[in-house]
Amino acid sequence: MNDTEPDWRKSSYSGGEGGECVEVSPCPHAIHIRDSKQSDGTGPTLVVTPTPWTHFLAYATATATTPTL
Repeated sequence: MNDTEPDWRKSSYSGGEGGECVEVSPCPHAIHIRDSKQSDGTGPTLVVTPTPWTHFLAYATATATTPTL
């Protein structure tokens, strides 16, 4: 990684075939998120600040462990 290129990391839930996964690149002041199928740089990238990202992760973790009715 250099100063201008994000260091992308694939979700630990991603399978080897891809298809339904995201990649995340945390930087000091922003979190970059993209579809792993767009890793060639042609697709859109969502950028959020660390605070909403932290809230999203807390929500996703809480709902992933809550049983559905």
